[in-house]
Amino acid sequence: MRNGPVVRRRKLGEELRGLRHTSGLTSREAAGMLGWHQSKVSRIETGASGVSPDDVTRLLDVYGVDDGQLRSLLQTLAGSAGGGGNGWWHAYRGLIPPQYRDFISLESQADAARTLETSVVPGLLQTADYARAVTRSTLDGLPPAALDSLVEVRLARQSVLHTTGPLRLSVVLDEAVLRRQVGGAGVMAEQLRHLLWAAQLPHVTLQLLPFAAGGYVGLTGPFVIFSFPSTSDLDVVVLDHLTSSLYLERREDIEAYSSAFRTMQAHALSPERSLDLIAALSSGGQAEPSDCPRGARCPTVPHSSHSPRPNGGAAAAAPE
Repeated sequence: MRNGPVVRRRKLGEELRGLRHTSGLTSREAAGMLGWHQSKVSRIETGASGVSPDDVTRLLDVYGVDDGQLRSLLQTLAGSAGGGGNGWWHAYRGLIPPQYRDFISLESQADAARTLETSVVPGLLQTADYARAVTRSTLDGLPPAALDSLVEVRLARQSVLHTTGPLRLSVVLDEAVLRRQVGGAGVMAEQLRHLLWAAQLPHVTLQLLPFAAGGYVGLTGPFVIFSFPSTSDLDVVVLDHLTSSLYLERREDIEAYSSAFRTMQAHALSPERSLDLIAALSSGGQAEPSDCPRGARCPTVPHSSHSPRPNGGAAAAAPE
């Protein structure tokens, strides 16, 4: 396990080395074409030193890489390896730590994300009031201006769901997330309605793990798996903690977490029945899921028509 920027440097270096080999150039030849010392190319490829997006562009030109999507990804990773790059989040660099900026840069470039949440609604699906309540609770004593800015960051992140070619998001939520009254009953009711709307986006899949499922493989904590276009070698698992994040990059780690996520999806309620439970809870009921995994017996929740997009909150703030 390593911190985010080091992971990015190493993975970026591995990818650049592979592209150089494909081009048929030695490190000495590539360095000579760029007017660099060979040691600079070697340090970049081993992750021993960072590389700027501009230098990545020059290397890709020399290697004859014309895949626009791959070029964009590697340039973004170069910025991420230096602590978050120069995206919109750069304006908040005095407020959010480098690891959070690195997380946002990965999220902004990822093709897909799979996430398990056991305590709170994922940031990409939070309303403004819910995000404010969560942030206030986890960062006690935060000045009002800083709190407002962190909520702005949370909502701005959600643009990845509303752009052309949006992030494909798969979410498994522990039922406890829906039952916990974060911010009070009114805030939670709005959040549940927003989940109903978001879960009906064609690129969002939401499933619930009901209490009746008992223990499960991800019970010990939440995680996110980011996948990227063009290459699976850059996939990464992020484990979030109170004061830091850990990044797992080894292939066996990624495969283990991917397998765990598939298992949880299989044991969770179907997306349709998950929406039924959310709808029942948003209407103020104390419903239980009607089809529990592993043959568990649960009371019936009548099928409901799901709420349209709510007014206000994150739904209003997010781009169309």
